[in-house]
Amino acid sequence: MEQFLNKLLEKNRAKCQFGSVADYIPGLDKADRNHLGLCIMKTDGTVQRVGDYDVKFTIQSVSKPLTLMLAILDNGVDHVFSKVGMEPTGDAFNSIKKLETHDTHKPFNPMINAGAIATTALIKGRDAQDKFRRVLEFFRKICENDTLEIDEDIYRGEKETGNKNRAMGYFMKGEGYIDGDVEDALDVYFKQCSILVTAEDLARVALFLARGGVLSNGERVVSEYVAKIAKTLMVTCGMYDGSGEFALMVGVPSKSGVGGGICSVVPGRMGIGIYGPSLDKKGNSIGGYSLLKDLSKELSLSIF
Repeated sequence: MEQFLNKLLEKNRAKCQFGSVADYIPGLDKADRNHLGLCIMKTDGTVQRVGDYDVKFTIQSVSKPLTLMLAILDNGVDHVFSKVGMEPTGDAFNSIKKLETHDTHKPFNPMINAGAIATTALIKGRDAQDKFRRVLEFFRKICENDTLEIDEDIYRGEKETGNKNRAMGYFMKGEGYIDGDVEDALDVYFKQCSILVTAEDLARVALFLARGGVLSNGERVVSEYVAKIAKTLMVTCGMYDGSGEFALMVGVPSKSGVGGGICSVVPGRMGIGIYGPSLDKKGNSIGGYSLLKDLSKELSLSIF
């Protein structure tokens, strides 16, 4: 199996030259665009790791399904979805357009920046510091990795350049979709995106969802229904405005981030974590996407 995976990985590493690393957040441009790593964790305990699976990178938007689950634990499903919708936008992940032009002005889903900011704003805590402490503890629990920390340089870069996110936050505050302090919500959001992970960490998140919300020690953290919500939104919205094509070509619940990560869930079977910082025009790992297409075809992974 390892030889097979290595062959697929090296085939798809060549695709990385056709993308580029994100550079709109200071620090992300330091990534090596030729990096490509894969970790597969099966529900029977089998683990396979190839390529640059142990390179650390910031989780970015792959954080969004996790904060969604924590917000639901804190507030319940109905309240969360009174503040954020469930529909794909067809727009770029950082677009502000539909916030203003749609009748309700409600963010469309928790997997785009506007919806993720509204979701993060729902996480409970005394202040921004306490809220992020809870976020980090939750991420460490799901990743089963107590060493997770943020990249301080990336966090500062996120905060310094996050004016579009700031505009979305204040717009949603004005429309009643953010109840607390906007700057507190943004600070937690910038920090959650700056948490350092590896492809192996993302595989463990995916395995957690593949098990329906259960850790490797058997502990249930979220209900099957909450895990199902996260997986469903990953299918419909998780790969930005390329989610429909991805569902057709790969066919598994997945969430990407501009740090190069992809977290892919094969329900009941396995979790897949990928790192490949060379991105396509929609912000998805170009080598990782291609690798997942090959894996889906060769291993019959599609849920459809």
